[in-house]
Amino acid sequence: MTDLTKLTAVEIAGLVASGETSAVEVTQAHLDRIGAVDDRVHAFLHVDTEGALAAARSVDERRAAGEELGPLAGVPVAVKDVLTTKGVPTTVGSKILEGWRPPYDSTIVERLRAAGTVMLGKTNMDEFAMGSSTEYSAYGPTRNPWDTDRIPGGSGGGSAAALAAYEAPLSIGSDTGGSIRQPGAVTGTVGAKPTYGGTSRYGLVAFSSSLDTPGPCARTVLDAALLHEAIGGHDPRDSTSIPAPVPDVVAAARRGATGDLTGVKLGVVTEFTGEGAEPGVMAAFRESAEALAKLGAEIVEISCPHFKYALPAYYLIAPSECSSNLARFDGVRFGLRVGDDGNRSLEEVMSMTREAGFGPEVKRRIMIGTYALSSGYYDAYYGQAQKVRTLITRDFTSAFEQVDALISPTTPFVAFPIGSRTADPYQMYLADLFTIPTNLYGGPAISVPCGLSEGLPVGFQIMAPTMADDRMYRVAAALESAVGTLTPPTL
Repeated sequence: MTDLTKLTAVEIAGLVASGETSAVEVTQAHLDRIGAVDDRVHAFLHVDTEGALAAARSVDERRAAGEELGPLAGVPVAVKDVLTTKGVPTTVGSKILEGWRPPYDSTIVERLRAAGTVMLGKTNMDEFAMGSSTEYSAYGPTRNPWDTDRIPGGSGGGSAAALAAYEAPLSIGSDTGGSIRQPGAVTGTVGAKPTYGGTSRYGLVAFSSSLDTPGPCARTVLDAALLHEAIGGHDPRDSTSIPAPVPDVVAAARRGATGDLTGVKLGVVTEFTGEGAEPGVMAAFRESAEALAKLGAEIVEISCPHFKYALPAYYLIAPSECSSNLARFDGVRFGLRVGDDGNRSLEEVMSMTREAGFGPEVKRRIMIGTYALSSGYYDAYYGQAQKVRTLITRDFTSAFEQVDALISPTTPFVAFPIGSRTADPYQMYLADLFTIPTNLYGGPAISVPCGLSEGLPVGFQIMAPTMADDRMYRVAAALESAVGTLTPPTL
């Protein structure tokens, strides 16, 4: 009998469409898998068993009635707990929103429901998406299915781990500085950051409004493209949403899977291939670049001199925006409230609520951001960081005049042991060294598995110009056709 949890989203959708299995059977198989392994992985913060089975029954009933459904109908999906879900807890990995059940769905969730996917539940994450290891969740760390003593990446480690543990065939993440791609890299899965504004931020609990980008996570490039197509496109409720259709990412993925990259020119970012990356990571990256060359791609070196300043610029811009965005969590209107005994002032209640509700990494970034925006320091810190952001954008613009896409390792190292970097924030921040420039620029990027180092997955990053998301999917699918997918050890 076929193990439904080991199938791709495309395979599941095909079985449901043909009537060989039902959406309810598929959903139950994944719920059973979560029940069997999630105590060791902790990918989920909330499993919506009742809601998932009801959604699956609805798909089966609509299909039985002859209704034409989308290409992902009946396929289960896990959703990062940063997106609001009507009536389903949304905590953003923080105690300050523990138990909060939003009164509305985010646009991404609305589109998932409209596509006929079945939402299994909400996945674990670093608190307010601030972290690179999912160790900063207020509800405990998620573990990497490849080695449960190691991190699954962050901030969206739960979404990536759910895929690698076969708890879900699809998941949704959000990428502010690499939070989709970096977990994808260290769990051997596919993670795509769309063009900023190509997916809606309506209902996404904001960390850094000029950087946050929801996107698809999957075990194959085609599955990711289908999910991207389902959730992308203009949303009038999001003022930063691009009023243009999603590029044809599915056709691009199918074309790439043929393994022909004739006429495609790829630039290796020289600043990301020197010191900083582990030898095993660089070896896997170089072998994969050679595989792309054998498929017809021209590989050249491209220098992006300002990329080396991306990390410090990001850690001024993102905390500054979080300092502003997180001011709404005050214990007055929703969420946690501490110290409201009738004898304390509003200011005291707000202070006590934030002290109890926010974790140490969130407090650290709020303080950095508040300082960077303060009178007398704004121009020296935040203003300078924005100038660096402009220089990085110019580097991308110049590079894309010479090549079709840029390539690099996704992250400098493989998954590290849980607890090994929490005492040193800078070492933790280095996990996003290669992913941050794309967020500052606003273009799309994808991480695809490209081999192993020390028995652990390595990610290959493809960066494309804004609104050229299809280009990265073509290259990613071609690489996947050449090197294959990775199979995690059995839990």
